[in-house]
Amino acid sequence: GVDAKRAREMIDDLKSRLGDCAVLLAAAGDGKVALVAGVAGRGLAKVKAGELLQHVAKQINGRGGGRPDLAQGGGEDLDTLPALLASLPAWIAERG
Repeated sequence: GVDAKRAREMIDDLKSRLGDCAVLLAAAGDGKVALVAGVAGRGLAKVKAGELLQHVAKQINGRGGGRPDLAQGGGEDLDTLPALLASLPAWIAERG
C-alpha cells in the first residue's frame, strides 16, 4: 500500500538515519513487486542503487534503474523475493 513517492521518502529517511548504507524496500500488491533502492555515503564506493535494483529486478522477472543514490523498478515473481533479499548482504559484500 506504499506509493512510489512515499517509498522514495522512506528511502531518503533511512539513508539519513543510517549514513553509510545500501537500502532496498520491496512492496507487494496485485501480484507485482515494487522496488526502491538507495545508497548513501561510503556505500556508494561498493554499489550503486541502480545496480542493486537491477540485480534484484532481473531475478523477479522485472526491470528498473536510476541514479547511483536512488533507483526504482519492479517485477512479478513474489515467491523468489524473500530468499533474494536474504542474499543481498553477501552480494553487496562481494562488491568491495
